[in-house]
Amino acid sequence: MLDQGASWASSPAKLASDVHAVITCLPSPVASAEVMQGEHGVLSTMKPGTIWLEMSTTDEAEVKRLGAVVEAKGGLAVDCPVSGGCHRAATGNISIFAGCDRETFEKVLPILTKMGRRILHTGPLGSASVLKVVTNYLATANLVSLCEALTTCKAAGMDLSIAYEAIRISSGNSFVHETESQVILNGSRDISFTMGLVSKDIGLFDAIAERCGVPLEISPLLIEIFKDGEARYGAEEWSPNIIKRLEEATGLDVLAPGFPAEMIDDEPEEPGYEVKP
Repeated sequence: MLDQGASWASSPAKLASDVHAVITCLPSPVASAEVMQGEHGVLSTMKPGTIWLEMSTTDEAEVKRLGAVVEAKGGLAVDCPVSGGCHRAATGNISIFAGCDRETFEKVLPILTKMGRRILHTGPLGSASVLKVVTNYLATANLVSLCEALTTCKAAGMDLSIAYEAIRISSGNSFVHETESQVILNGSRDISFTMGLVSKDIGLFDAIAERCGVPLEISPLLIEIFKDGEARYGAEEWSPNIIKRLEEATGLDVLAPGFPAEMIDDEPEEPGYEVKP
């Protein structure tokens, strides 16, 4: 990045003193809080008018808390997590949710369209973080159900290449199937996303539901499944390898030839734009 014209800052505080917009994209709410409020954090030198774009998958309540501190210093706060997978992030075809007031959204839209394809204004600060963990929860539920479906197909003697295609052209198809099922069947299980991150995200979703008084049934099972996966294989194991629990229980290898080792974004790159409901 330095070779391409970026500048180096020795600390978040030094960075914040030199720029008009600060982007954080970190693995946990704790990490974001440290970068923002730590000893040499962003907030120690943030100037009035600076925009904070929180692109981490984080807790709604925490982003509102930090956002209030940013606004008290005269800054603007936006939670703008991305969705669509690492393969789309690499090509710029990622979707971005943005939570903030409309005036702030208009200011940051030119920045967001440089980084992503589809930009959705989701409402006030915190709304984007709610929707991000909702979508990650849905993707996780889909991943686990696909692991069960593919393992059952294998046990039933089905050709897994045909099973993949049958699901793809059916009412059971999904984005997760067209991406993660391929690396499951390849055996790499590499989507550049770990079991630990899945546990964090579905835990955030579960916490929102609990705060809102929604009695969930599937979510606690998913949390239990991934905690067991972490205990068996480690938090840094790729999340699609949650299928190993079923492979070990059945003695089966859920593999098929001809599938890629990594997810590939074959969607043509286009300029970013606002998605309007």
